[in-house]
Amino acid sequence: MTELRRDMVRDSWVLIANGKALKPSDFPIYKSTVSSLLGEGMCPFCEGNEALTTGELDAFRTQDSLPNQAGWLVRAIPNKFAMFKMNKEELEYQFSGIYSRCNGLGHHEVVIETPQHGIQMHELPAVQLTMLLKMLQKRFKALAVDPRVKYIQIYKNKGLFAGASQDHSHSQILAYPMVPDRNKGIRKYFNEHQRCLMCQMIQEEIERERIIYESDHFIILSPYAPRFSYEAWIIPKQHQKYFADINDAEIKDLQAVLKGYLGSMLACLDNPSYNVMINSAPVNISKPDGYHWYIEIIPRLVISNAVEIASGYFINPVDPETAAEVLRDRLIIEF
Repeated sequence: MTELRRDMVRDSWVLIANGKALKPSDFPIYKSTVSSLLGEGMCPFCEGNEALTTGELDAFRTQDSLPNQAGWLVRAIPNKFAMFKMNKEELEYQFSGIYSRCNGLGHHEVVIETPQHGIQMHELPAVQLTMLLKMLQKRFKALAVDPRVKYIQIYKNKGLFAGASQDHSHSQILAYPMVPDRNKGIRKYFNEHQRCLMCQMIQEEIERERIIYESDHFIILSPYAPRFSYEAWIIPKQHQKYFADINDAEIKDLQAVLKGYLGSMLACLDNPSYNVMINSAPVNISKPDGYHWYIEIIPRLVISNAVEIASGYFINPVDPETAAEVLRDRLIIEF
């Protein structure tokens, strides 16, 4: 039965059109061959091609190797095609009648996950994925030092239909001069109840059928009102504002959960394009109360249609209870 569900995190509605398409093979975009459409040629992210990228910001390296040369294990660089660039200016708003604009100050970085071409995130050895998570933490903390930065988004596009333009496995980091409105439901809930919405969700969901997996430190949840089919969230069980603050034991747990879930999801859904987003509290604001960091993993199985664009309501043909059951049955996580 079709129903509308309230997405409390974004304070919006999602249409769950249950029964329209339940099997992964029912979706028009799911073939594993789409990554080949990204093209071939010399890869600037491969080891030995460091001169083809912008200058190195940070890296984990083998002993005695030098910056901007071979020998790196995980490498952070400025995005050559940055959406935002930071200079000595301050954020300025300009108004013209009913219209407004501001200068696009910010940072945009690429974190190359491995020197090896063709190895994807879920295929990284545990030690390599741990290094990647620690590099993302380091870059988050480095960007947060700039008082003009108000929000830091870590994300990954994998595959043509997820927006990837480079097949070599990498993540990206955007530092914004303002706080995006996408998590307004979190602020609204805290202002009304003086409680963390994510913590409340964990309490509500812990015995329910939407839980895909639970480890010592994290749960994998098929959210109550998912915008996308087979969308899943990885949420820390302990209240934490920032991904950058998790300790070594939590990183060890997270890499196993992330690696195992991604591999199982890709096998279950026939290797679709997907996005990963790490959402944390804003930085350099007076009261980031109520925020609780979490990871979104979104397979890209369909393209938005006119109804979604016109109404702002996402249409999801797979209810989260069914998605959780399908994903749970295929899940393999090894510590």
